[in-house]
Amino acid sequence: MPERPHHLALDAVVDLDVPGPTISRHLYGQFAEHLGRCIYEGFWVGEDSDIPNTAGIRADVVEALRELSVPNLRWPGGCFADEYHWQDGVGPRDHRPRMVNTHWGDVVEDNSFGTHEFMALCELLGTEPYVSANVGSGTVQETSDWVEYLTRGDDAPMARLRRRNGRDEPWKVTFFGIGNEPWGCGGNLRADQFASLARAHATYARNHGDNRLVRVAAGASDDDYSWTETLMQQVATLGDAEPRDLFQAVSFHFYTFAGTWGAKGSATEFGRDEYWATMRKALDVRRLIAGHAAVMDAYDPQARIALALDEWGTWWDVERGTNPGFLYQQNAMRDALVAAVHFDAFHDNARRLRLANIAQTVNVLQSMLLTDGARLIRTPTFHAFAMSTGHQDATALPVRERSPRAHHVVGGTPVATVSASASTKDGAVLVSLTNLDPDAAATVRLDLRGAVVADPVGTVLAADDPAAHNTVDAPDTVAPRPLDGVRLDDGVLVAELPAAAFATVRLTLT
Repeated sequence: MPERPHHLALDAVVDLDVPGPTISRHLYGQFAEHLGRCIYEGFWVGEDSDIPNTAGIRADVVEALRELSVPNLRWPGGCFADEYHWQDGVGPRDHRPRMVNTHWGDVVEDNSFGTHEFMALCELLGTEPYVSANVGSGTVQETSDWVEYLTRGDDAPMARLRRRNGRDEPWKVTFFGIGNEPWGCGGNLRADQFASLARAHATYARNHGDNRLVRVAAGASDDDYSWTETLMQQVATLGDAEPRDLFQAVSFHFYTFAGTWGAKGSATEFGRDEYWATMRKALDVRRLIAGHAAVMDAYDPQARIALALDEWGTWWDVERGTNPGFLYQQNAMRDALVAAVHFDAFHDNARRLRLANIAQTVNVLQSMLLTDGARLIRTPTFHAFAMSTGHQDATALPVRERSPRAHHVVGGTPVATVSASASTKDGAVLVSLTNLDPDAAATVRLDLRGAVVADPVGTVLAADDPAAHNTVDAPDTVAPRPLDGVRLDDGVLVAELPAAAFATVRLTLT
């Protein structure tokens, strides 16, 4: 379809001298569950594989992910975490017991990828571990022992076991999840039931030595604000104790799709109505973040406890001919746009939202990478993450509209066609711009006030069709390229965006 002329879709002001909160790098976290081909064939190929590897960990996957400056990696789940018993995954691999992965494909798991392998992966990636404890079918003792095994340095029982298994020094563990989706696959619990369990597990997930855990209490699905309130009430009942003594974060999960849970739609075969339904759903993340944050503010006005969105992303029907329990889907330009509007929402809510994990890193749901034997594909979503690394640990800058943004009406609801955010770090300003309109180019004007900037350099990710995607035969169908239509006009940044495009513009503070 021929592209219509550019129209002014956003006219706004960015106050460069009015800094907002820090955008935690941990908002760009990843997620690796024992699900489908994420761990096996994704991260882990084994030491005897013909595919180049480091002690069994796939080398090309590590090399690619290092381009994203992955800040944290969540493991082993997900639903899998609540049937995982960590001692089954340590010690000699040929002696490890097998288990059935009942949640994902009903396949047999041989536990060849366990705690040591995961921590080695984190070291190769230069990322911080986010370990999820088994609350659903596990015990408080298991949780306590696992933390001791991971982080204690003396001759305690679990530290001695770790040494017998080949690791002398303890690891540094940043995030420790207390359960996963306890309202569903993690136990089908009521909020009050889980809150009591979570308090017990969190109490015995102790800080050993100089390691300080960020304990993340498993939270709500979508807009179940009552779940968040129940957890926050449990924190509030601690009296004079600081909330940080028990939980340091409360999570929620939110997925984007065009249809229903039973018929989510195709990753690559969709019309305009499905496209716009997807964007309306994705933009709803702002409402959910604000809703959970409002509940938390009532109990924790100083925002000492973080909000975490530790599962998010698109969820489509699996690709034809693949195991329905493996959740393998392609990844199109549309998915990258969904990621982009999430990033903007994260930046705008960085005071409370300080941890997020897209689902998932390799071969599952909205992946960064797809593997096919020895071949590797970087997805459009990978490129969106790569273009956004400059926002990690930057200072958010507010984007104030001077006139209403252009919008498209979806089912009676106006959906803004342009999304934007900005940050500053290390003497530079990074602006993210997303044009959601699949049929019209857009012009954005940002009046950059309060400082002098120069040398705008733009990068754009776009495709002629939002269904465009990368394959092993055409790995660069959707890939970043220079954005030519960007200029500074007397302190005003003017950017001309193609249809269905995500762009970043870097400027130097002078």
